[in-house]
Amino acid sequence: MPVKNRLAELHQEITAWRRQIHANPELQYDLPKTTALVEAQLKAFGCDEVVTGIGRSGIVGVIRGKTDTAGACVGLRADMDALPMTEETGLDYASATEGKMHACGHDGHTAMLLGAAKYLAETRNFDGTVCVIFQPAEEGGAGGKAMVDDGMMDRFGIREVYGMHNEPGLPVGEFGVSPGPIMAAADEFEVRIVGRGGHAAQPHNTIDPSPAACASVMALQTVASRNVDPLKQIVVSVCTIKTSSEAHNVIPNSVLLRGTVRTLDEDIRDMAEVRVIEILQSTAAAYGCKAEITYHRGYPVTVNHEENAIIAAEIAEAVAGKGRVHYGRPPRMGAEDFSYMLRARPGAFINVGNGETARVHHPEYNFNDDAIPYGCSFFAELVERRMPAA
Repeated sequence: MPVKNRLAELHQEITAWRRQIHANPELQYDLPKTTALVEAQLKAFGCDEVVTGIGRSGIVGVIRGKTDTAGACVGLRADMDALPMTEETGLDYASATEGKMHACGHDGHTAMLLGAAKYLAETRNFDGTVCVIFQPAEEGGAGGKAMVDDGMMDRFGIREVYGMHNEPGLPVGEFGVSPGPIMAAADEFEVRIVGRGGHAAQPHNTIDPSPAACASVMALQTVASRNVDPLKQIVVSVCTIKTSSEAHNVIPNSVLLRGTVRTLDEDIRDMAEVRVIEILQSTAAAYGCKAEITYHRGYPVTVNHEENAIIAAEIAEAVAGKGRVHYGRPPRMGAEDFSYMLRARPGAFINVGNGETARVHHPEYNFNDDAIPYGCSFFAELVERRMPAA
């Protein structure tokens, strides 16, 4: 079963929604224009229920099939928020808001799920219920957790859940999916290394925090190289180094370091937190400084349930054709808050090809509208196969 004819017919309309969302990017939970569009379209499609305010600003549309003999319910999720970036695409429909941009393709994810919802509401060729989930705040705000914590799964009786993300570099019309851990846990640390500043010509009268900061950056690399099995995966990156002084002749009073720790295993995650804190404290002390540390646990590991990953691969192959589904790929060290939904219910997260475009989180990135029929068809085919009409 290739791309569904009805969804091919809707391609232009879905593209128009996508571009409207793209031109009006909004951040985290503050999504009034985006949620208004989604809510209006779901009501126009004739969804049986359209519930707003789930997880602060999330939306769930309920579509019931022609029959419901077993009480089955599948959740389909798309994220809606943009990134705090300035767009550099030069598109006619580029962001109209300075400093905000759909640089990760959430505009495309939302539009594809809207397209699938329209098709499913028209046909209802399934036995059970579909919940189309439009989630806020994937980009650092844990909107997936907020919706789960708001009781979404139990409230709507969702039994399994699926999500999708575009993938630049993967050809349009192809999919990628794997069982098990597919994306990393993302934790953050911040340390202020405090010494005693003074004149650069009199270092003996100071406690210079800069050597302590430099040594800390290098020492943190031993977490991966000397504390973790080489066959396991971990990334420790220091991404910000900032002194309290910008003068060329002042030894600063403190240096701020910020970084991230990415892991795919909970035991390694626990160990890494302990070692990062120990290294920062002891290295600072070795240079006569003090380390003021904050360690924050972010999104957990995204883990696809094996049975559901197999199901997703089979459905993707039905849409894309043989040889166009990449199954069992190595995990990525990026993070995704769909992880919270997969902790709450069985399911899978799948990638759809975006072609040779700029990578996500790049100012020249743009979602590829040619991917729309494939993403929509995957969602629709998933529902019809998981809950075949009675």
